[in-house]
Amino acid sequence: MDFLLELDYNLFYWINQQWSNSLFDFILPTARNKYVWIPFYVFILSFIFFNYKMKGFKIILILFLVVGISDSVSSHIIKKNVQRIRPCNNDQMEVVERIHCGSGYSFTSSHAANHFAIATFLSLVLVRRRSVKWLLFTWAGVISLAQVYVGVHFPLDIICGMILGILIARVGNHLIAIWNAHPKIQVSA
Repeated sequence: MDFLLELDYNLFYWINQQWSNSLFDFILPTARNKYVWIPFYVFILSFIFFNYKMKGFKIILILFLVVGISDSVSSHIIKKNVQRIRPCNNDQMEVVERIHCGSGYSFTSSHAANHFAIATFLSLVLVRRRSVKWLLFTWAGVISLAQVYVGVHFPLDIICGMILGILIARVGNHLIAIWNAHPKIQVSA
């Protein structure tokens, strides 16, 4: 366990300090800002609704459920039980803070869990083209990596958040399959 934590700290310092440059100082804090992505979220929801009609309503409902569960498990269950202090709130660490350091705990990253849940769910349910799947996972990865770069999460927080989001999205995919297979809750497109 000590080896894993030491590796986590070393990766954190490498990303947070060694990667420092003016381009990343602009792009990565912006990429992790939830308000920047509102037009993208609106596009996704509109695309689903207009292309899948009533079936789209079902997909959107499960997508909201997936993100809600991902966020709740990360923020209210794991973080409150693990209670890992954020790097930017740890007096023992040298951190380049690129944003205001919030309160709360670090493990797991809710940004990573939620965005990987979205990317995974959309990839499983809607997207067939590899290039679009690749873009979705790159988008989630950049947002997650930005959390380390700005100093609010450790790499292990990101990796575990990513795993959590992927697992919850896969459950959401199974819910869609069950919903589609059950004759009494079938929604026609």
